[in-house]
Amino acid sequence: MSALRYRRALTIAGSDSGGGAGIQADLKVFAALGVYGASAITALTAQNTLGVQSIQALPADFVRAQIHSVLGDIGADAVKIGMLERAEIIEAVAEALASHPGLPIVLDPVMVAKGGAFLLRPEAVESLRRKLLPRAAVLTPNLPEAEALLGRRIESDADFEDAARDFLDLGCQAVYLKGGHREGPVVADYFRRRAGHDEGGFWLRSERVETPNVHGTGCSLASAIAAFLARGYDVEGAARSAHAYLARAVTEGARYRLGAGHGPVHHFAGVWP
Repeated sequence: MSALRYRRALTIAGSDSGGGAGIQADLKVFAALGVYGASAITALTAQNTLGVQSIQALPADFVRAQIHSVLGDIGADAVKIGMLERAEIIEAVAEALASHPGLPIVLDPVMVAKGGAFLLRPEAVESLRRKLLPRAAVLTPNLPEAEALLGRRIESDADFEDAARDFLDLGCQAVYLKGGHREGPVVADYFRRRAGHDEGGFWLRSERVETPNVHGTGCSLASAIAAFLARGYDVEGAARSAHAYLARAVTEGARYRLGAGHGPVHHFAGVWP
């Protein structure tokens, strides 16, 4: 009898000691969606629901070694990239992934934590834009991140659609532009992909849930997309399925209270109550 094969995903991101975002959230999402998760940690943080108190970046060579170790033995069917903190780590990640050109990458350009702490140094933004954005199967910026990457304000629906086209021009294969920072009773995200010489875009809408438990939503969405890609979904199906997963996780997470600040979503909603 031949052995069964896991679907595998690798997360390259920072550690959140509070467990709501970063590596910890990614691994929870992978587990909830039936994917074996491995990790390469880029930075350690002392953080909780109130914010980030301290950050300790890991040496770039050690980040590179973690990636080589995992991919050289366990392998991966998809990669999710989150907090990178500085240019040297971005370059190390890009170099380590260069020998795996067919591996789908979900790039979440994490820049600022919920509490306001900078998770990507300003001088590293250009390195992210040049080194990793063109490698991304899916880019998942929120509104402030998209504005920082493109250097302009994004406000209207038309602005969202224009921004998505511009990101495709920068080299990524698809972009999932998150709309949670906009006002209104409905959260509207915009997805656009490149398909040969044609492009297709659509909106993903969900009712806004009034809850403080939104810590790690961006990490969770990106890792859900990576998990569905690892399971063999095409990029559009992965985006739609991840959107549905996160909407359920936010809705169920609103019923709980953890800590005194921004609590996490319920990563295992639908798996356990």
